[in-house]
Amino acid sequence: MKRPRPRLLPLAMILAIPLVCMADVRVSGELRQWHRVTLTFDGPDTAEDAPINPFTDYRLNVAFVKGRRKVVVPGFYAADGNAGQTSTTSGNKWRMHFAPDESGTWTWTASFRTGKDIAMSLDPDVGEPAAFDAAKGTLDIAPTDKTGRDFRGKGLLRYVGKRYLQFAGDKTYFIKGGADSPENFLAYADFDDTYDSEDLKRTGEAAGGIFIHRYEPHIRDHQPGNPTWKDGKGKGIIGAINYLASTGMNSVYFIPYNIDGGDGKDVWPWTSPAERMRFDCSKLDQWEIVFSHMDHLGLMMHIILQETENDHGLDNGELGPQRKLYFRELIARFSHHLAIVWNLGEENTNTDQQRKDFCRYFEDLDPYNHPIVCHTFPGQYDKVYTPLLGFEFFEGASLQTTDTHKQTIKWIDASARAGRPWFVCLDEVAQADVGVKPDADDPDHNEIRDKHLWGCLMAGGAGVEWYFGYKFAHNDLNCEDWRSRARMWDQTRHALEFFGRHLPFTEMEHADELTAAENDYCFAKRGQVYAIYLPQGRSTTLDLQESDRTFNVLWYNPRTGGALAAGSVRQVKGPGVVNIGLPPANDGKDWVALVRY
Repeated sequence: MKRPRPRLLPLAMILAIPLVCMADVRVSGELRQWHRVTLTFDGPDTAEDAPINPFTDYRLNVAFVKGRRKVVVPGFYAADGNAGQTSTTSGNKWRMHFAPDESGTWTWTASFRTGKDIAMSLDPDVGEPAAFDAAKGTLDIAPTDKTGRDFRGKGLLRYVGKRYLQFAGDKTYFIKGGADSPENFLAYADFDDTYDSEDLKRTGEAAGGIFIHRYEPHIRDHQPGNPTWKDGKGKGIIGAINYLASTGMNSVYFIPYNIDGGDGKDVWPWTSPAERMRFDCSKLDQWEIVFSHMDHLGLMMHIILQETENDHGLDNGELGPQRKLYFRELIARFSHHLAIVWNLGEENTNTDQQRKDFCRYFEDLDPYNHPIVCHTFPGQYDKVYTPLLGFEFFEGASLQTTDTHKQTIKWIDASARAGRPWFVCLDEVAQADVGVKPDADDPDHNEIRDKHLWGCLMAGGAGVEWYFGYKFAHNDLNCEDWRSRARMWDQTRHALEFFGRHLPFTEMEHADELTAAENDYCFAKRGQVYAIYLPQGRSTTLDLQESDRTFNVLWYNPRTGGALAAGSVRQVKGPGVVNIGLPPANDGKDWVALVRY
């Protein structure tokens, strides 16, 4: 990838910028709504290991104003401004990424200040002005030109006070389906200073020989024109996300920090595994290349900020200087991506007060207010989630469970009663050694599809990500080939397509009490449309006491997808309890009935 050329600025911007700023700032990126726009400033010449730490003792914020709106975006030290390609550790470039949510003219003003540990402070006036402080300019933003899966055509994925997240641009709602494994997705050999070694030897269920991801089976999925870095590096990981997107999946779960006792001990954003206050500019630039490609393919970033083994590794679990700086760097470098969910931690063991402090800090610093969730141990849902019900800076549950349908209903209902409805997702089937087996070991995935995929969605859940158990090939830490679960991706896509094409799902709710079959699920907009998942097929009755309409009955095969088909009964009429008949094949396998007028 070549270094981008300086963009010629519009006349209006030239007139708005003081002459001192003309040599100090470069604007790059597409000047369009929802696209990444980057400002790069010439500032102090320094280095990752300089005596005056550029990550703690300087702070860049840029305020963007349009009409009465003001958005303050944090920036970061960028070495030579091209570190992902050069691997340099020094330079005088300071950078900020902005994703404008409106077209039209935005004015901007840079705040660049210096002082001891200033980066961890939220006080806008702390420290002293430095270098390009108070530089000003304007950006003329055109409408987006993207369509399809590309998030730049959809806009920011937001929490809007409902059970589902919504894209701010096209106003569509989002149900996720994707990969929970490998959780150490970023432990990739082509990223700078990323390695496994005896010094970081894994223990417990993660034990094994020295290993780092290369994703060699996915090199064939890299396409001409796709990004790479440093003369062709990155084809394996770019090919992997190409493949996952090609299956219809739309999310990836990963941890940016798994040292300090973590499972993989192979992912960190800092200049070394022992460092906590200085960041690896080239590695993080390379992460940005991958994340940008994910945006273009329509893959949400589910960022797990820590895991149970290290959630007290920074500041003994408190919101102290190490954690503030870690959070700030992630926000500054990556929050412009349009579809992010911040997860406070996998199997999180912080205190309730600590979790709330983390949420408030993100609320103060993240200019896009990406939604925040938390993952729990099985059996600790009440301990973790109950104190968070109704909390204004927390948006959802990230479940690890074997009782998916029941737990999804429980937290959807509890959060609604608390006045702040959560989006509730299944993020791990709670069998660490099993999870979702490879197709070679479980080609049909019957239990996963029934109890967990449809169990979540038919409760009103906002989606699933699949964890791979450690006793099987291509597991949670060593998965090299997402094709190992190709059939599970297909079955997940069939479920997402059914909800997207056939249901007004944001207007529906769980309604299992309306049917008589055992272990079935009913999802309803009462009086208008009913979806009934029957794990053994067969038939059931449906209570239509509330409606005197005539309803059509059609069936969907959750194993193969495809078109709706007729069963033994074509229509039913309320009011009353009606029998919906048999599915097209009375084969003892699962079917979904769609009853609508």
